[in-house]
Amino acid sequence: MANEKKLVQKITSRDEDFAEWYTDVVKEAKLCDYSSVKGCLNYLPNGYAIWENIQKNLDKRFKETGVENVYLPVIIPESLLQREKDHIEGFAPEVAWVTKGGGEDLEEKFCIRPTSETLFCDHWQKVVKSYRDLPLVWNQWNSVFRWEKTTRPFLRSREFLWQEGHTLHATAEEAEERTKMMFKVYQDFVQNDLSIPLISGKKTESEKFAGAVDTYTIEALMHDGKALQSGTSHFFGNSFPDSFDIKYLDKENKLHSAYETSWGMSTRIIGAIIMVHGDDSGLVLPPRIAPTQTMIIPIAQHKEGVLEKAHELLNRLTNSNIRVKIDESDKTPGYKFSQQEMLGIPTRIEIGPKDIENNQAVVVRRDNGEKITVKLDELEEKLPEILETIQKNMFQKAKKFLDEHIYEAKDLTEMKEIAKSKIGFIKANWCGNPECEDNIKAETDGFGSRCMPEEEQKNVTGKCVYCGKDAKYKVYWGKAY
Repeated sequence: MANEKKLVQKITSRDEDFAEWYTDVVKEAKLCDYSSVKGCLNYLPNGYAIWENIQKNLDKRFKETGVENVYLPVIIPESLLQREKDHIEGFAPEVAWVTKGGGEDLEEKFCIRPTSETLFCDHWQKVVKSYRDLPLVWNQWNSVFRWEKTTRPFLRSREFLWQEGHTLHATAEEAEERTKMMFKVYQDFVQNDLSIPLISGKKTESEKFAGAVDTYTIEALMHDGKALQSGTSHFFGNSFPDSFDIKYLDKENKLHSAYETSWGMSTRIIGAIIMVHGDDSGLVLPPRIAPTQTMIIPIAQHKEGVLEKAHELLNRLTNSNIRVKIDESDKTPGYKFSQQEMLGIPTRIEIGPKDIENNQAVVVRRDNGEKITVKLDELEEKLPEILETIQKNMFQKAKKFLDEHIYEAKDLTEMKEIAKSKIGFIKANWCGNPECEDNIKAETDGFGSRCMPEEEQKNVTGKCVYCGKDAKYKVYWGKAY
């Protein structure tokens, strides 16, 4: 038992030191570690397997909306990047440059892609001639590089994995429709597959993506009360296409501008899963994206028939499309339980001599520790039901936490008091003046604007929380990662 306790004691209590708890979970669950390349991560099997399932589920949703996958180069010539002024100014501090090739100075330096709008536009300028060539609805799964000064596993690193969707349309209306469509795809995926509730809406002018007309964001609330921007969808209008002279001929042979969108979700969403669902025993993974949905743990496995029965269950569940593994190592059952909990595996199945004698197994839920006795011949039917119950329960638990940590402030005094004494989101009116936005963040110790949910922008009444002038927007404010 000493070893079993030691395994759990490696994790700092979540409420004692949240930052240290997060680091402990990432390390002990073997999700990733820092590489010798400063600021970059080694994605380990446990962490990358989560990303693979995210990619699989999200990619399926993309393709159902007509998205096609492509892949473009990792380096971008400086001349291409300079063709969209607002874009490069927004990324300039984070760009890493390649200045030598084969030991010789390059005639033109290249940046390692921080994002790929310019590469897509460069290609589209060559191939788009007619309305028949549109729309182009593309996405690439890749890595990007941004020279971050402060890094943290999954949340912020210099190189990270993501998907970046880029689309080109004949009209602004079509592009706006695609922007909102992908925004809703992200909402649906995160809430249903990751069991993470969201506050979602449009970004303010100062918080939108560099070069975008509009940016839509999904914001998740972590256990420490900070917001995590978890996915964004951008409407670019025709600024990028016009910068690259992308024009098309319509049915009347008239020349028109094209309209662009871009949307992305990265491996920082794994950080959200950890911080929304995890506990003092480690990860708690939603069943729909858990690499292993159940771990079979033989009890008294040295006794006759136990391992044979465990492997029989393994084969049966595998044939039922349940992601299942067996732990038949020589560690004690208690240690195996702790390890299964650390890895966040949604369920474990305990099977021992007495269970076999009674034609049953014990299924233990990771989310709440409940033990459920299930007849062996009903396991293929009952286990998926238990997994789906866990999926829904995890969402409801996180939703309750979110709802309990949304506050409303009518004036700056009230807002400052909430910011000082509470964690979470503060809902407050705003006049639309960027100076008020900046002052609110400065005077509330970092509560910046997160988003403006569309459903709450109708018939906004009252005064701006800062200046007292008539309000135009209802904004969610919060501290953020």
